[in-house]
Amino acid sequence: MLILLAAIISLGLMLFQYYFKAKRTKLNALLGVIRFLTIFAGILLLINPKFSKKEFILEKPNLVLLVDNSKSVPILLGGDEAQSASGQLVQNNRLSNSFKLNSYTFGQRLEVNDSIDFNAETSNIANALQTVNEIYGTTKTAVALITDGNQTLGTDYEFKSLSDNITVFPIVVGDTTAYEDINLGEINLNKYAFLKNKFPIEVNLSYYGDQNISTLLKISSKGRVLFRKTVALGKSSNNATINTLLEATDVGINTLKVELSPLKNEKNTSNNSKLVAIEVIDEKTNVTLVSSINHPDLGMLKKSIEANEQRKVTLTSPSINNQLLDATDIFILYQPNTSFASLYEILEKRGSNSFTITGTQTDWEFLNNIQSSFSKEVFDQTEEILPQLNKGFDLFDLGGFGMENYPPLDSHLGDVLVTLPHEVLITQEIKGVSLDDPLMFLINKKGAQEVVLLGENSWKWRLQAYRNEQSFESFDSFMGKILLFLSEDQQKERLTLTYSTVYQNSSEANIRASYFDELYNFDTNATLFCTIRKADNGFVREIPMLLQNNYYEVDLSDLPAGNYSFTVMSKKDKRSKSGSFLILDYDLEKQFLSANYQKLERLAARTGGQVFYPDNASGMVDFLMKDNRFTPVEKSKENVVSLIDFRILLAFMALSLAAEWFIRKYNGLL
Repeated sequence: MLILLAAIISLGLMLFQYYFKAKRTKLNALLGVIRFLTIFAGILLLINPKFSKKEFILEKPNLVLLVDNSKSVPILLGGDEAQSASGQLVQNNRLSNSFKLNSYTFGQRLEVNDSIDFNAETSNIANALQTVNEIYGTTKTAVALITDGNQTLGTDYEFKSLSDNITVFPIVVGDTTAYEDINLGEINLNKYAFLKNKFPIEVNLSYYGDQNISTLLKISSKGRVLFRKTVALGKSSNNATINTLLEATDVGINTLKVELSPLKNEKNTSNNSKLVAIEVIDEKTNVTLVSSINHPDLGMLKKSIEANEQRKVTLTSPSINNQLLDATDIFILYQPNTSFASLYEILEKRGSNSFTITGTQTDWEFLNNIQSSFSKEVFDQTEEILPQLNKGFDLFDLGGFGMENYPPLDSHLGDVLVTLPHEVLITQEIKGVSLDDPLMFLINKKGAQEVVLLGENSWKWRLQAYRNEQSFESFDSFMGKILLFLSEDQQKERLTLTYSTVYQNSSEANIRASYFDELYNFDTNATLFCTIRKADNGFVREIPMLLQNNYYEVDLSDLPAGNYSFTVMSKKDKRSKSGSFLILDYDLEKQFLSANYQKLERLAARTGGQVFYPDNASGMVDFLMKDNRFTPVEKSKENVVSLIDFRILLAFMALSLAAEWFIRKYNGLL
């Protein structure tokens, strides 16, 4: 309608200008047409005519197929059932027409469902559900979970927090029959023990059945029985915890076999025995923690350092007797003040290694005068200082330690001056501003090593590490490496190794190496090889180590259980280091008797789903097709588009005006 009106107005203006007002010539018709087109284009440009187009889209809900790819599924005779149920759902035309189908498998993590081979060493149902929740949680999604319900890794999936849009429909595969069984649960012992000392071991066992039974618990090493005890269990007392002390007699890695005598007609005996290992050592580091005040940091330091059995912490005041001085390997000086004066003199004469921690109660005037390694110009103001880990630190491998979400430490505000060569481990951040001042630094001075932390309340760091990882291990390991720096001869080594002497199973096994050039900068162009040997069968394998950020790593997850020795060598200068480790023969996936359908039923009820079994997979299809929560929704989309491009109109107007002017000029009408 507007376009027609624009044409009438343009025609009227043209007639007025060329037929009523102007003299009539032979060119009036041509010029009138050009003028009409120019005015018409200008009006179109003003009204900008548009047209709309509606598109209708059928939005289908998601159907996510999760198939448990762990070893326990075929062990419980559920392999064929899982394959069959998965095939029925994927090939069902009714589902493909009503749902957007996405298929995955999972073991330790979620993977695209290329093939189902049941080779996963662990099963983490909670991680699979969490990943699906992150991807599909914003839209209506049905999850077909094909599993035996047995999880060997991760948090409890039954209580996993999922979006209201996620509904889980478990399909239980495997034998669901309850069998009489006795099994070994968690076995707790320390990683290290000291020669000729006794170390504790705790064994948890449980019984599934209705009878009163007895079993013989036996602990042995190298064919010698170290402990035996008969344990009575029954329906009402189906769990027992046995504690005992064993003597450490041989230096090195000692393997202990813990076993239970099997029940009559017991179906699964693989969970009746376990191998555990402990490293027996013949040395110990004595740490003396010196403080004149009470503070929560003191208890944290003692717990963190003594998490490694190789270290013992003694808490004392600055007045230390000679016997304790002689027995101490490392001193921790907490918030020094004038009462530390005589101790500083003794440490200076002896060249002892020390770890200084300052805070709001530190006497900085005294500390600046009593030692010359560092100083601080202190203002009468306390400040909260956030830690920032120095990613360029390469004095030793931090092993993946991070400080995400770590809380601030309290300290006096002031500039720090370090007068000796040092390595900054942690820098400061105050009120969102990153500073060059160190918060924690390491000094490698002649005759002694020193570590300095410029803040108190580091107990909060250890607590945050537990919040991040549900374990103190990463923080305690970090503290252990600080203590190791202080306890070792600090002549720099160009090749360093990080590995565990005992791995519970092969999936955990790896070795890390750091290699430095002549200037002790990390060398990213090095070529390192790791040679693995297994003494009992002549096995030898040479594996190249791969660069991973600031370290080299070799993955040993395909090695069978056993004792191994290894050598890491640099191809360039033939520099090498050797070590040994033990991989225990323990397969979590073999510990289950039957499918855990009860747990899957509770998961389904909590998310609004329903449990199905392989022989009724078609029943799940019918259920989903009738469920109004998963009805496809038709949505419309309106696209509004300009009828004519304004750039074309402008160009056309410019051309028509130029043509009119040229014709009028040429014919003397201007």
